[in-house]
Amino acid sequence: MNAPKASGEVGRVRVGAAYDVVLGRGILGEVAALVPDAARRVLIVHGGTLPRVVEPVREALRTNGLHVVDGVVPDAEAAKTIEVAASLWGLLGRESFTRTDVVVGVGGGTITDLAGFVAAAWLRGVPFVNVPTTVLAMVDAAVGGKTGINTAEGKNLVGAFYEPLGVVCDVEVLATLPAADFASGMAEVLKAGFIADPRILELAEGDPGSLRHVGPATVELIARAIGMKAEVVSQDLREAGLREILNYGHTLGHAIEQHAAYTMRHGEAVAIGMVFAAELAHRSGLIDEALVARHRSALTLAGLPTTYADASLDQLLAAMGRDKKTRGSTLRFVVLDGLASPTRLVGPDPALLHAAFDALVPG
Repeated sequence: MNAPKASGEVGRVRVGAAYDVVLGRGILGEVAALVPDAARRVLIVHGGTLPRVVEPVREALRTNGLHVVDGVVPDAEAAKTIEVAASLWGLLGRESFTRTDVVVGVGGGTITDLAGFVAAAWLRGVPFVNVPTTVLAMVDAAVGGKTGINTAEGKNLVGAFYEPLGVVCDVEVLATLPAADFASGMAEVLKAGFIADPRILELAEGDPGSLRHVGPATVELIARAIGMKAEVVSQDLREAGLREILNYGHTLGHAIEQHAAYTMRHGEAVAIGMVFAAELAHRSGLIDEALVARHRSALTLAGLPTTYADASLDQLLAAMGRDKKTRGSTLRFVVLDGLASPTRLVGPDPALLHAAFDALVPG
């Protein structure tokens, strides 16, 4: 895809035969074009903290003659509970939403995860549109058809595979994103570089500023990461095989998130998880030290952590065992056997796990 540059210019990434991810600058109004003509009502699920984003979306929908209802929810992971989902279902019921009406999620990944799950369950499925407002949501949560909420036992343990009508990614909304949140999203972008598209790494290394704020390479970085995920997801919607490569860095990353009670940003935990996976692959004879070092250097350019000392491996193993990437009682890790060449390491020797984890401890 050619990355758009001018305000209002639109680029598109097709996800299989299902939907488009619309990418550009100043394109929030594009959401109205994704709503079917049969719709009469739209629920906008948002956190109440992004009026400059929500208002253009609301006005575009109203201009199309739609009745717009606001579903304001808590920020961050506090939104992803059964209680919040139930409150939105109650709102849909009171507003007489039918199967032709639409849910729109405007916000970060927690909002798009929640909005998609609410839409998937209401009347056994109503249409929904994602308008992600963070880098992480644009390249990860809002694309791929995975929706869900958290439970006390773990993150995203309740959910559904449910594809949106489309996704609108307006890069201009990232201009005021806090630096740490911007970098967190770039962990998933760099992941795409390591597992599938080395051009991402070349762009990042050539223009590291675009990893920390909207810069010359940011739109192309995001577009390439979306394109990579779209290609994988279109071949494996329900994570039966190929899609597992998207979990690179996530087995340890999710365990770290759970240990930290989700106070650590997702991308920070995944960054540590990618270094762990690289160390594990190196100690298994799959990759050389230079590729491990490239993980550390690229993630450091984005301001992401590459070391970890807040828990022992033994403390994290129980959480890993509950992770969705485990089969039975056997741990599975996505690793590399070369740049852009992912594979799986099943049931690695505990000694290898401990050696790789020890390499994360700061010197």
